[in-house]
Amino acid sequence: MSSNLIPPPDVLKEPIKIPPRQLFGPGPSNMPDAVAHTQSMSLLGHLHPEFLKVMHDVRDGLKYLFQTTNDFTMCASGTGHSGMECAFLNLLERGESLLCVTTGLWGKRAESLGQRLGLQTFVVEAPQGEVVSVEEISKAIERHKPTAMFVCIGESSTGIVQPIQGLSEACKKHNTLLIADTVASIGAEPFKMDEWGVDCVYSATQKVLNAPPGLAPISFSKRAMDKIRNRKTKVASFYFDALELGNYWGCDGQITRYHHTAPISSVYAIRSALSIIANESLEHSWERHRTNVKLLHSLLEENGFECFVQKPVGVQFSKNKIPTLQV
Repeated sequence: MSSNLIPPPDVLKEPIKIPPRQLFGPGPSNMPDAVAHTQSMSLLGHLHPEFLKVMHDVRDGLKYLFQTTNDFTMCASGTGHSGMECAFLNLLERGESLLCVTTGLWGKRAESLGQRLGLQTFVVEAPQGEVVSVEEISKAIERHKPTAMFVCIGESSTGIVQPIQGLSEACKKHNTLLIADTVASIGAEPFKMDEWGVDCVYSATQKVLNAPPGLAPISFSKRAMDKIRNRKTKVASFYFDALELGNYWGCDGQITRYHHTAPISSVYAIRSALSIIANESLEHSWERHRTNVKLLHSLLEENGFECFVQKPVGVQFSKNKIPTLQV
């Protein structure tokens, strides 16, 4: 045998060791047994009819999760940020304008992505721990008349929930598309895509849904799809092209074409996660999370802490207490 090969690393000759952890950040989160079980299920081919049926089940579950009837409801293969890339690449062309509602990291990330894509970017911002009022956002839409507006509903870097109800009127008045990031909030906070007039929403699997990271659920309204179909230039990414991706997910009613090899086990996982939330019901999931938020805030207050969010749910924080840690 040749002696010129680089030898295999000794560490890979040992089995992988993963310590058990309770995960308390915004995500990834611990998997329920039913979701974890899917990761040892047999792989299917990415065009096998049995797998396409699983994808169809996921589409139905996502429509329920987002509260929409949009045909183009599917998943991009990638973690939550790939949803942002998919939304921006499809809905905006170089030289068009983007308004970013910034309440933390994700508004700044959206602004950075917009600049990378050659967009005119505008920002309306709140101090960290606070939200931007709907009135202030509406004024910014009136002032800039952007092609699209980005709002992160659950800002994981600060813990706020940004209201968006009432914004669709201002957006439609100025032909602005409303893009909502629900990566850290879907399933925990009420969200009604059709009723609230949202044109594009994306999320992730590894937070409230308690599935492994790897997919970005996304949905485009009819108004958003009209914008995509009437682009002057092709979407710069084949991988994230909503028309190609949507065909693979069965959104357009046409014969399914090969687009990419989906992460098969990740699709199993989100199907299981959506089954759990469907059996629990969205209303119960929303209420369960709100109850736990109130409990967390109350315990923080009892232990002398002040909440970073300026208007926490169900608790009034004192401003004169010195934070202490009780172990």
